[in-house]
This record gives sequence, structure tokens and C-alpha cells, in this order.
Amino acid sequence: MKIFKIGALYIGMAFFTGAFAQEQVLSKNEAIELALKNNFDIRVARNQVEIADNNQGVLNSGYLPTVAATAGANYNRDDATIEFPGQLNEDGSARADQDLYKAEAQRYNSALNVNYTLFDGLGRFYTYKQLKEQYQLSELQARETIENTLLQLFSVYFEVARLTENKNVLQQALEISMQRITRAEYAFEYGQNTKLDILNAQVDVTNDSINLLNTLQQLGNTKRDLNVVLNQDLNRTFEVDTLISFIPKLRLEELVAQAELNNVAVLQSERNLTINEYDIKVNRSGYLPTVGLTGTYGWNLNQSAASAFFPGTNNETWNFGLGASLTWNLFDGGGTTVRVKNSKIAYENQELQLEQIRLQVERDIQNALDIYENRLSIYQIQEQNVITNKNNFERSKEQFQLGRITSIEFRQAQINLLNAQTNKNLAKYDAKLAELQLLQLTGQLLNIEL
Repeated sequence: MKIFKIGALYIGMAFFTGAFAQEQVLSKNEAIELALKNNFDIRVARNQVEIADNNQGVLNSGYLPTVAATAGANYNRDDATIEFPGQLNEDGSARADQDLYKAEAQRYNSALNVNYTLFDGLGRFYTYKQLKEQYQLSELQARETIENTLLQLFSVYFEVARLTENKNVLQQALEISMQRITRAEYAFEYGQNTKLDILNAQVDVTNDSINLLNTLQQLGNTKRDLNVVLNQDLNRTFEVDTLISFIPKLRLEELVAQAELNNVAVLQSERNLTINEYDIKVNRSGYLPTVGLTGTYGWNLNQSAASAFFPGTNNETWNFGLGASLTWNLFDGGGTTVRVKNSKIAYENQELQLEQIRLQVERDIQNALDIYENRLSIYQIQEQNVITNKNNFERSKEQFQLGRITSIEFRQAQINLLNAQTNKNLAKYDAKLAELQLLQLTGQLLNIEL
């Protein structure tokens, strides 16, 4: 019996020592800042926005000319023997052969070419507008990633908070059960109860210790899960803020009324509809001509070697040229017509998808609102249930100390209070998560102080 008592006391003191250890409190705002800074998904989403920003710039618009510089050099060397068969000099002698050795010739050239599309059927104009819309769409996609990440963050954060509060409740239950062992042993020594009361208290200490150990293990695992979301050291220890506040009902009703204007899924679908509209206009540009301008400025130098009949020459030229071109594809085999028809069908499909998304979002908001109100009501009921069970436990404790109820009846009152407290913790964080999910659907998750 003494071994069991000492072991239980050691476990209890170890837990209480850990409970009073000072750890840094990770507030909700600090968790958000860390997630926005370090989370992998958010960082990838921001890189995608940066790519879209580069794509919408003037350097990718097609409105700027292209400039190309070219240069070249050639070198030739000839060694030749020229014969004059049957040819005679003035004195009647045979004309001698002529040898050319190291007859060198060089050619150098350089040029600057400029090409500019003056008109392409407005294709680049609407493509440029498309890229602007793509950038806006990428921002909405990044916002959706951030919203989903924050929901993931707080689902884990609130689980840490719930387990922390459960740990405190279980520590209190273990302390009460250990006090029962001491009381039962004293009562047994004075002949006021039987050995059975001591054994019952020991069983309760064992159960409370196991429950606390399991909760501590879950708490450690969940904290590591939170560290993964925040992209920080997995073994970093911290406490979390367990204080929860809810948005006033009138304010929440205002947010729900404006949901269609702010919901990220609806906004993305509207952007896609605009992109498809520009796609039709881009394809229609194939019916119109293309007008281009060209300009060249060049330099050439030819150095030729002397030959048998002509002396060597150096020829240097500078040239400047301007030109214009008109290209009108009067018939391209029907390719442009097919592209225009398909883009119109894609636009119609996007319209249908937008209507579907609006209907689904409206349904999701109504469901989320009902779930939130239901969970908030359950939390309020659980709060009252804790008060009731706490009063019942305090009264049972007084009756137990006076010997008017058995240890089994006292334990039942303790278990009822423990269950009420843990159920209240679960209901509190379930209600808050339901509120955050509703805020995401209304498009206000990033605009509300949590």
C-alpha cells in the first residue's frame, strides 16, 4: 500500500510541477503572424501571385518593340597558280604562269534590327487585360489559401487549448482522489471505515492518472501539429490563450447579408467569367489584319585580295532602312471560327458554374449559420451544466466528509463534474470553429479580430 501511495504521489507532484512551469504564451495574433510568415502553403501562394504580377507587366504585354543586334566576320585565304596556255607575250614568248600566295579577303558586318507590331487585331490589347484579371485571380487564390490555412491553424490551436483545459481539470480530479486516499487511510486507522474504501480510492487515483497521462500525450502531439502549421521547431513548447469571445449577433447578421459580395469562391468565378469574355475577343482578333513596322541600321566592310587581273579593294558601306508590312489572313481553314465558337461555349459554361457556386455558397452559409447557432446554444447549456454539477459536487463533498454518503456516491459526483467540464470545453471550441467557418464563407475571416 505504501509503495502504491508513494508512486501515485510522485506522479501527481510531477504533473503539478509541470503545470506550474512558466512557458511562453502563444497568442492568437502571434500564431496568425507566424503562419502568414512561415507557412509553406502561404509562401507558395505568394510566389504564385508574384509570378502573375510579373506576367501582367508591360514587359509581357507585347506592346514593346523587339530589338536585335547581329554581327559577323568572314576570313578567306587563297593560294593559286594561274596558267595561260597558248597565250604569248608581245615579244612572242609564252606567257608565264602567275602564282597567288596568301590572297586574303575579310568581310565584316553588323546590324541593328527593330520590329514593332503596330496593330494585331486588338489581340494583345485583350490579352493584356486577361493578364490583369489573371493577377487579380491569383490574389483571390492566395487569399483562399490563407483562409484555409488559418482555419487549419485554429482547429489545431483550439485543440491545444481544449486539451490544456482538460489537463487542468484532470489534475484537479487526481489531486482530489489522492486526498481521498489519505483520508481513507486515516479513517481506517481509527476504525471508521473498511479496507474497501482505501482500495476504491486507489483505483480512482489509477484511473485519473491514466486519463491525465493520455491527455498529456495528446497535448504534446497536438502542439507538434501546431508547430508544423507554423513551420517552426517541432519541440518548441508554449501555452495558448484559452479565452474565447464570440461576435455579437447583429454584427454577424450584417456579415451574412454581404456574403455574396465577399465570398472568395464567388469572386474567383466572376474573375474567370471576365477572363473567358476576353478570350472570345482575343480569338476574334484573328479576323483582322496585322500591321507591322521594321527598321534596320547596318555596317559592312569587304576587304578583297588582289587577283591576277584586279587589284585588291576595300568596300565600306552604311545602310539605313524602314519598312511596313500588312498581313491579313483572309481564310485560315476555319481555325479562327472554331476557336471563337469554343470560347463562347466556355463562357457559357462559366456563367452556369457561377450560378451554381452562388447557390452552393448560399446553402453553405445557411448550413454554417445553423450549425454555429446550434453549437453556441449547446455551449451555453454546458456552461449551466458545469455550474449545476459544481454545486452538486461541493454538496456531495460536504456530505462525504460528514460520512453521510459513500465514496462511490462521492466519486460519481466527481465524475459528473469532470464530464461536464470537459464537455463544456469541447462545446466552447466547437462553437468558435463553427463561427470561423461561417466567417470564411462570408469572406470576412481575414477582417475580424479573433
